[in-house]
Amino acid sequence: MSIRVMLVDDQVLLRTGFRMVLAAQPDMEVVAEAGDGVEALQVLRSTPVDVVLMDVRMPKLDGVEATRRICSAPNPPKVLILTTFDLDEYAFSGLKAGASGFMLKDVPPGELLAAIRSVHSGDAVVAPSTTRRLLDRFAPMLPGGSGQPQLKELERLTEREREVMVLVAQGLSNGEIAARLVLSEATVKTHVGRILTKLGLRDRVQVVVLAYETGLVRAGGGGGAG
Repeated sequence: MSIRVMLVDDQVLLRTGFRMVLAAQPDMEVVAEAGDGVEALQVLRSTPVDVVLMDVRMPKLDGVEATRRICSAPNPPKVLILTTFDLDEYAFSGLKAGASGFMLKDVPPGELLAAIRSVHSGDAVVAPSTTRRLLDRFAPMLPGGSGQPQLKELERLTEREREVMVLVAQGLSNGEIAARLVLSEATVKTHVGRILTKLGLRDRVQVVVLAYETGLVRAGGGGGAG
């Protein structure tokens, strides 16, 4: 079954370019488009979508608030934020709002397609090293003191799971974590799955954000509390 994709961007030419790239894929289908967040929310009420490619800077309702509203709904589609500039503060807000990852708009087509498939599968964070750099820059903007209740949540994790969580937050892939801890990739994937379940998190992006919020990982990539 094809991945149903929605394009949300106020620039028609960009949507056209993305549509052409996606239309050439046998496993993808552009089922909807919108020029701003308000229109996107309206379309989603009547159109089943698997993955939303979401611009951040749009009129009427920006991509961050639109993402927040989409992700708060029951069984929401995955949201992939598209930014013009690397380390855009809007991208960080988008991750906090529930997006499953972000890409730059000038990403090579092959990477964009791989990102859509990854987000759809819920398997891997898109460009974890870039996510880490973004969080390193904007982690100081997190609300102070918000991590204390969540530190109690971390007590549910085993020592190994905390170790894996730190490495996920530092931007390592499952393969890199496996090499670092001398484990199989399948074992690492199992640990990540248990972390998500125990902490009630949706995906690896939320693992990264929580690790920064609790101080388990600090800006700069080092381990923190624990």
